Amino acid sequence: MTDVLTRPPRRSRRAKRPAPTAPTARERSRRRRDNVGALTLLGPSLVILGVMVGYPAVLMLVQSFTDYAIRNKVQGTLPDFIGLENYIEVFTQSDFPAVLVRSLGLMVAMTVLIVGLGALIAVLMTRLRRGWRVLVSLGLLLAWAMPPLAATTVWGWIFDSQYGIVNWALNTMTGSTDWTNHSWLANPWSFFFVLTVIVVWQGVPFAAFTLYAGLGQVPAEVLEAASLDGAVGWQRFRLVVFPYLRNVVTVVVVLQVIWNLRIFTQVYALQQRGGLISETNVLGTYIFRQGPGEFGVTSAIGVLMVVLLLTLSWGYIRTTLKEEEL
Repeated sequence: MTDVLTRPPRRSRRAKRPAPTAPTARERSRRRRDNVGALTLLGPSLVILGVMVGYPAVLMLVQSFTDYAIRNKVQGTLPDFIGLENYIEVFTQSDFPAVLVRSLGLMVAMTVLIVGLGALIAVLMTRLRRGWRVLVSLGLLLAWAMPPLAATTVWGWIFDSQYGIVNWALNTMTGSTDWTNHSWLANPWSFFFVLTVIVVWQGVPFAAFTLYAGLGQVPAEVLEAASLDGAVGWQRFRLVVFPYLRNVVTVVVVLQVIWNLRIFTQVYALQQRGGLISETNVLGTYIFRQGPGEFGVTSAIGVLMVVLLLTLSWGYIRTTLKEEEL
């Protein structure tokens, strides 16, 4: 009992830290010069971002609460403030909910395929000899460098109903003519299959190169120690390699989520070749076709897309901010 009473109280961790000293006049002056220099260097970029991104974003947000339409632009009149009516109309009197679900489903499927195939190719490139690795890299670069419209046109020829090599190959393998004049774009499911092939084909190179660069940062001694401990194959990748790649994988996944949710060129080009527009629209093409004449409703859809993208990428943003604070 005496020991308890005479024992000095424990000091908290905060009490052990020395109190911060006030900065001197020279330090304050240096900080002000650094801040002014940083703002001077960032000034042009901030002005460009404000004009090119900030102003359109604010204008879109304001227009989403009005009935702004083509008549206001023609007559030169101001639109009326209607509150949340545009948002209510989007969710209750339009195809937006179905398009949103369709876009999210495609985004998930494409992201999983791109990241998964990219990881497999990255691991494969670490096992190949230099010559084969260069050959694989060139093939990936060719697929990555091709413009989306050109890639969609080429794949459209491959899946063409009359002259496509896919129909010919299926007829040859099955020994029948069941695939003659078969249209891959007439059915929404086969349309999205072709779309997924095109987007994944062009998205895998970025994931493969990025993950391959991340694999090069794993220390060789760590891999050697894991091999001596008996970790091989998937077990070694999951327990040893993946912790070093976690941040890289997060960046790749977030970027793929954003890009796959904003696809437009491939969908629009395939729709022009025969796809059913009403059943194959995604968010990008839906806004494009919704736009003429109904600027208020279109702005509301744009605001919802921005909120959705920020929500999906918030985890990465929060992790990045925490790492910068360390």
